[in-house]
Amino acid sequence: MISRIDLRGDALPEGGALRDLLPRAEFDVEAALETVRPICEDVRHRGSAAVIDWGEKLDGVRIESVRVSAEALTKALQELDPAVRAALEESIRRARLVHREQRRTTHTTQVVPGGTVTEKWVPVERVGLYVPGGRSVYPSSVVMNVVPAQEAGVEGVAVASPPQKDFGGLPHPTILAACALLGVDEVYAAGGAQAVAMFAYGTEDCSPVNLVTGPGNIYVAAAKRLLKGRIGIDAEAGPTEIAILADATADPVHVAADLISQAEHDPMAAAVLVTDSEELAAATEAELVPQVAATKHITDRIEPALAGRQSAIVLVSSIEDGLKVVDAYGAEHLEIQTADAAALADRVRNAGAIFVGPWAPVSLGDYCAGSNHVLPTGGCACHSSGLSVQSFLRGIHIVDYTRDALAEVTHHVVTLAEAEDLPAHGAALKARFGWKVPQQ
Repeated sequence: MISRIDLRGDALPEGGALRDLLPRAEFDVEAALETVRPICEDVRHRGSAAVIDWGEKLDGVRIESVRVSAEALTKALQELDPAVRAALEESIRRARLVHREQRRTTHTTQVVPGGTVTEKWVPVERVGLYVPGGRSVYPSSVVMNVVPAQEAGVEGVAVASPPQKDFGGLPHPTILAACALLGVDEVYAAGGAQAVAMFAYGTEDCSPVNLVTGPGNIYVAAAKRLLKGRIGIDAEAGPTEIAILADATADPVHVAADLISQAEHDPMAAAVLVTDSEELAAATEAELVPQVAATKHITDRIEPALAGRQSAIVLVSSIEDGLKVVDAYGAEHLEIQTADAAALADRVRNAGAIFVGPWAPVSLGDYCAGSNHVLPTGGCACHSSGLSVQSFLRGIHIVDYTRDALAEVTHHVVTLAEAEDLPAHGAALKARFGWKVPQQ
């Protein structure tokens, strides 16, 4: 059901050589660019009509209007299962607690007497938040995108999610209800590359945005890459991943359940166990069999995900080696189930989010930990962070110098300008002092 990679014995290789030994899904965004390019160009030129046409072609449903009505949002919230509403409200409450603490404040540094640099943080003006709607429904992604944008102070928040044939061309009603709970009234029935293009170029129904965030399939990722620059993006999200670093103290029932929990997202989802315990590896393999058999989405998602090249049990000589492996892997989600989990978590350098010990599974983070579940995939955790309030803020430096403060440093500026063969840079200061460098 799941393969093994044995890295015991010889010393582990370094850097890229180690990464090349680890399982990873194939996710060729570059190849998808030519597929999404005509879609994006069509939306650019024909606006909402193109969004509707591509929705009919790709999502199998013809809609009359891309914009979801206020009545549909209200109805979705009124008809929402009370238990689901209570769970969403608690998820929102916890997410707000965490994200509110992330907001940065303006800070002024006095560099010299009379010379200051202030850094102020300004939210982007308008954002487009993408919520997938293919194999599963993700109201939790509404929460994870909207809450940090709102806590950052973004004024214009728009959400797009694919039209659903089963719901008359509207996005899934639970997604609409989550939008209503969060006070988002600008929602569009648009999916895939056409939704990203709608946000980037704008249409007669949707004004263009400054930033697009949220996970999606390979075509969403390709459209983000194609349109990056015209819009800001959070990341090119690939298939979801879990890595579990575990020793002999871990419970194989927990480990197997957590591997399966990520595998049920998608047949390309990655589930990786890194352990120094042959006994735990064998027990986990044995435990996967009855747990997979007892769940849903077996043949279309879980079994191909676990059997795919992106998933494996990686055996290492020691937990120290295991730490090197998970740092090289840079998982979207990293669980640490060891005797000293908290201490090891503190040493991890590369992970989207870290889940410490047996009572902090990834599923908690997906919904109600208060953390954000929009995280870097494909090893991008070595250079990128998950979605946060910072994703929606821009730092702007305000430079304020007096005449005396400028005079004091002019000779340095002129020297550096001439060293770079940019004499006009220096002249811009000399002009302020009668074309003479002030004496020090």
